[in-house]
Amino acid sequence: MTSFLKTIFHVDMDAFFVSVEELFDPALKGKAVVVGGQRNERGVVSAASYEAREFGVHSAMPLRTAARLCPHAIFVDGHPERYRQCSERVYRVLNGFSPLVEMASIDEAYLDMSGTERLHGPPLKAAHALHQKMKSCTQLNCSIGIGTSRLIAKVSSAQAKPNGVLWVIPGQEAKFLAPLDVRSIPGVGKVMEQNLDALGVHKVGDLASFEESELEQHFGKWGLALAGKAQGKDAGGWFDTEVGADTDPKSISHEHTFNEDTPNQEQLECTLMRLSEMVGRRLREHHLHARTIQLKLRYKDFTTITRAHSLAGVTQLDTEIFEQVRVLFRKNWRRGQAVRLLGVHASSFESKEGQIDLLDGSRHERWKQALSAADKLRDKYGESSISLAAGMKGSFRERTHENPAGLPGKGPKAKES
Repeated sequence: MTSFLKTIFHVDMDAFFVSVEELFDPALKGKAVVVGGQRNERGVVSAASYEAREFGVHSAMPLRTAARLCPHAIFVDGHPERYRQCSERVYRVLNGFSPLVEMASIDEAYLDMSGTERLHGPPLKAAHALHQKMKSCTQLNCSIGIGTSRLIAKVSSAQAKPNGVLWVIPGQEAKFLAPLDVRSIPGVGKVMEQNLDALGVHKVGDLASFEESELEQHFGKWGLALAGKAQGKDAGGWFDTEVGADTDPKSISHEHTFNEDTPNQEQLECTLMRLSEMVGRRLREHHLHARTIQLKLRYKDFTTITRAHSLAGVTQLDTEIFEQVRVLFRKNWRRGQAVRLLGVHASSFESKEGQIDLLDGSRHERWKQALSAADKLRDKYGESSISLAAGMKGSFRERTHENPAGLPGKGPKAKES
């Protein structure tokens, strides 16, 4: 009896943030564009056009470095609301091809297309149909990788860029991977690449030549996962669940780097309020309650401290998160010292609220209702449409990144439907 082979698509939107900006300003097309902030700011690059990439600009690079490498580039602040709206349109197109869609980030997704041949035809035909549908419905280009696993689909979509389709035929996975650099394997970062290099492993084919026991001896369980990945299998890492499975985050955090270091306590605490709002919003979005709240504080000289506190009960309310993180801040901030970065982090999640103190119950319930109403307004008019008064004083431009609040298919509506 032969095992059932899956058909997995990985759809990756090409230069998504830049492409969305081009929809609103066609004059940007064909030019070196950097999204994420202005050339003289402290932030990092969120995305770069292919023209800017030719000069060495890439995501996560400091904006000032990007400006030095590509002085003629056009720098754009970024518009998170636009990206969310376009991502919603992308999600609707994907949902028309398979009910099993997993948004890995705002601009990429996995689809389980197994068993859809009678509806959409064989994999390559279905992929081209999806490719054309995406362009006609969103005016955006995408690259599609097809494989029997998520790993193969993701790697093949990277090889198909830009604006292409690549199908790795079942049985050819190891042959396809063999000539690629080991960094092509999802989960292999710079440190692991160096460790593998020390063993003489440069290509995936080199990795595949090792016995599982050898890799386990060097890297433990991750070694076993690497052995499977070298064969194109979904072994460990991000690929432990089925496509479309409901998985909750292990932690939620937001942070902000000030454009100029500040010792102003009011500004610092207002920024903590805004960050607490953002964390609370995402907790409610995932129907989670946090027991542990953590502060991250970085001074002008890059000295960084983190301090955490575990609550007696759990919470998902902005005000309660802020109360805890403000206590941590006041206990640990060296008064008068200029701060470069602040962050708020929530973890130790539970799905149920638990018992509430009767004395605080009325206040808690009022805030719960108020924030629920605020979330509905944000769903309709955007994340920046409403904020608590203290948070407004500490407002800042939301950083453009791949995993914002309101990711399509992962919000309250998706879970309740």
